[in-house]
Amino acid sequence: MKAAVDAGFQLDGRLAADTVFVADWTLCRVLLMDDVQFPWLVLVPRREGLAELDDLIERDRTQLMREITRAMQVLRGTVECDKLNIGALGNIVRQLHVHVVARREGDPAWPGPVWGHGPAHRYRPEARDKLLADLRRESRTEAIGRRKRNG
Repeated sequence: MKAAVDAGFQLDGRLAADTVFVADWTLCRVLLMDDVQFPWLVLVPRREGLAELDDLIERDRTQLMREITRAMQVLRGTVECDKLNIGALGNIVRQLHVHVVARREGDPAWPGPVWGHGPAHRYRPEARDKLLADLRRESRTEAIGRRKRNG
């Protein structure tokens, strides 16, 4: 099944330049936006030629919602946040991708959107690597918990 998911998939170069790989889930490549101001995951369905949510077949749209929910739970379990923002804009990067952003009251863009807030402040390597390890650990924990809940 993985080969079918990945067949023809290529990550847009702008997403690749602005993010760091976290994991491949059932449908999506999970990326960390490289901006220390906002803990921010990007989910990219590993399908070729998608631009809009309705480009996904129904089964994949359902899976995407599961993975968005999982990303929210992973962020909540990893970083402190007051609100989670979800968005799929695609005005600049046309490849279908979903942003899951952990927000804190008083963060540099609060209460406005994070998009267009200014230049990214990249993580220092040691801070980025620690966050990646925490996200991956929480992702595995969430997946195990989900399997136990679903029997």
